[in-house]
Amino acid sequence: MLTLGDVLAGLRYEPPPACAPLPPLARAAGGFTFSGVIIDSRQVRPGSLFVALVGEHGDGHAYVHDALRRGAAGALIHRPDAGAGIAVPLIQATEAQAPDRLDELKPPLLIQTGDTLTGLQRLAAYWRACSAAGRDVPVVAITGSVGKTTTKEVIAGVLAQRYQVLKNPGNLNNEIGLPLTLLQMTGGEERVVLEMGMYARGEIDLLCRLARPRTGVVTNVGPVHLSRLGTMEAIVAAKSELPAALPPSPEGTAILNIDDPMVRGMAQKTPAQVLFYGLDPAADLWADEVESRGLEGVSFRLHHGPESMVLKTPLLGRHSVHTALAAAAVGLVEGLTWLEIARGLMQTQEQLRLIVLPGVNASTIIDDTYNASPDSVVAALNLLAELEGRRVAVLGDMLELGRYEEEGHRLVGRRAAEVLQVLIAVGERGRLIGAEARDAGLNDVRFAADNAGAIEHLRALLQPGDQVLVKGSRGMHMEEIVAAVAEPARSAGDKAP
Repeated sequence: MLTLGDVLAGLRYEPPPACAPLPPLARAAGGFTFSGVIIDSRQVRPGSLFVALVGEHGDGHAYVHDALRRGAAGALIHRPDAGAGIAVPLIQATEAQAPDRLDELKPPLLIQTGDTLTGLQRLAAYWRACSAAGRDVPVVAITGSVGKTTTKEVIAGVLAQRYQVLKNPGNLNNEIGLPLTLLQMTGGEERVVLEMGMYARGEIDLLCRLARPRTGVVTNVGPVHLSRLGTMEAIVAAKSELPAALPPSPEGTAILNIDDPMVRGMAQKTPAQVLFYGLDPAADLWADEVESRGLEGVSFRLHHGPESMVLKTPLLGRHSVHTALAAAAVGLVEGLTWLEIARGLMQTQEQLRLIVLPGVNASTIIDDTYNASPDSVVAALNLLAELEGRRVAVLGDMLELGRYEEEGHRLVGRRAAEVLQVLIAVGERGRLIGAEARDAGLNDVRFAADNAGAIEHLRALLQPGDQVLVKGSRGMHMEEIVAAVAEPARSAGDKAP
């Protein structure tokens, strides 16, 4: 249970950990508790601590009144005017300026600090390093350009065969979401699994200083966010911050994809012991005899030293073998048996971003609209190539590719020509995909300026047995296409025609 004393101590905390005894101020406030930490006033539960963050699209200080009205026990602010007109105590986050009798305080109250985002991060780092809930719990961190969330979910599923596991909800993997996840630790967790995203150099290093992972997994490196970071070398350096931040061997372990040369090279940048996984027999944990079972998953033979076994998983596509291997590697590091690892891989239902739905005219819609990069689109096309039926794809713009924009779209177009019978290219950049696919020999290429145009094409061409992939960057909102061509779900009272 997070106390006011924890909050006041946390706001002064500076990682790396130096967990000094709580100052008198914090000890006096120890009986004042919060039920959780919230950044959206609409999600406030009675007793919450509301943190007023300032973002690109809004300022949480404007919602302090609303949070308190909904039952928040306190609000963390940095703008003094946020408390105007609120008749509640205000505590400055320094002992000298705090009320004398904190033990007599009743909710609600306001706590003022220098910057609420920094305050949230300090509080999370303190909770992880110094509280009974967090200090002894091993943390597994995952980063990479493609597949982070799926890998996180599968790792958590494997570890859950033995341990109580906390993981980031959804893709809350940044400088806000990860601290909020750490603050959910109650003391009952035995392992924490955290996805770490980044847009710039130094961000993963910050997240590592907050979470202090013992095991780090790097899935791959691709041109995602190239427009922000400028070069592939800068992306590699940013992703390398995870293995570089791990504790030295034997406590720390870096789990690296041997099949990606840029990830393989990170072995030189970590003080931790290295465990390689992949399809290369030189890896510590490797796979062969890979067999895709279409929409029923994939099987493969796993090798580790003299041991080998055939495993099956409902994850889709040959590329998902790397996800399964990463999860198996974490399981080994965390002491699981092969039986527990195999059971976790067989039980996982986490394809996450890829959803299979019945479509109109007895087609099948493969909804992979969450986001897109050249690597992830090619992987989705590779899955489509393994399916029976006419193969159709609706592919839209891939954003934030920087100088790799034209090359990345044309790469996808060439693979599309090898896999598809029909391509609908959506958007200005999508035209590059379509043009390249047509030049590479795909006869049926259709162009749409927007989602409405793509929907019109699909409604005219879909027929029984079609396998339809829909994929593009999040900013393209291609989920609108899926919603328009997916077969409406019948209620229990509806009768089949």
